[in-house]
Amino acid sequence: MCGRYALAANAQDIALEFGIDGPPQAFLPADWNIAPTKDVLFVNADDHEGVRRHLSVGSWGLVPQWSKDAKRLASTINARVESVAEKPSFRSAFKSRRCLIPANGYYEWATESGDFAPKQPFYVYRNDGHLLAMAGLYEHWTDPTLRTTLTTTSVLTRESTGLIATIHHRMPILLPTERWAKWLSSDSLTSEQTDEYLDLLDLPQPEAGLAVRPVSTKVNSVRNNGPELLNEDKIEPETSLFTDFS
Repeated sequence: MCGRYALAANAQDIALEFGIDGPPQAFLPADWNIAPTKDVLFVNADDHEGVRRHLSVGSWGLVPQWSKDAKRLASTINARVESVAEKPSFRSAFKSRRCLIPANGYYEWATESGDFAPKQPFYVYRNDGHLLAMAGLYEHWTDPTLRTTLTTTSVLTRESTGLIATIHHRMPILLPTERWAKWLSSDSLTSEQTDEYLDLLDLPQPEAGLAVRPVSTKVNSVRNNGPELLNEDKIEPETSLFTDFS
C-alpha cells in the first residue's frame, strides 16, 4: 500500500518534469511526511492526448460523487488495481478522472510476513533522482448541505515484486514517462477500453529503477516533518538487505 510519502520539489520543478501546460497554478509547501486527508498535488489533463496538463490540489482520500458525506476520506487513500474498475468507490474516477501524483519517495513499513523486523519503516525512491509518478484517481464531491466542492485523490496500488515484496506485499503503481499521456487522457473509457487501461498499469518490473533504505521510526508520527526523515537509519546487519534496483 502507500500510506505516507514525501514531496519536497517546488511547483516549478514539478511542472517542468511533468510537462505542465503553462505556469503552475497550484502550490503547496514541501512536506516530508504526507499523511491521509492532507492536501496533495496531482497532475491531470483536459484533452484527448493527455498533454495539456495542469497541477491541481486535492485531499488525499477519495470521496465518490455519490457519498452522503466525506467521512470515508482516510479509508480510500489507496485503490487496488485488481478491483478499481468495478468497485463503486473508484470506478467512476477510473473511467473519467485519472491523474499522476508526484512524490520524491514513499514510506513503507515492514510486515510480519516480510524479511525485516515488523514495523521497520523504509523509504522508497528513484535512484536517478527524478520524481515518482504514482498512478492515481481524482474526484469532485459536492457537499449536499454546504454546496461546496471538495476535490479528493487516491493512489493506485498493486502486488509488490522484488525486494519491495520482502518489505510489504503492496506498492503504488509507478508509471514510466511513456505511459503518462495515455493515462492522463480526459476521455471517458468505454467498457471495451477498460482492459486496455488496466494493461497500461501492468508493469513487468514495477520495482525497476527504485532504491530502498531504512529510516527512523520518527516518520511514524505525523507531527515529525523535515528532510531528516529521509536519512538512512542503521538496522541490524543480518537484515541489512536494502539495495537499489538498477
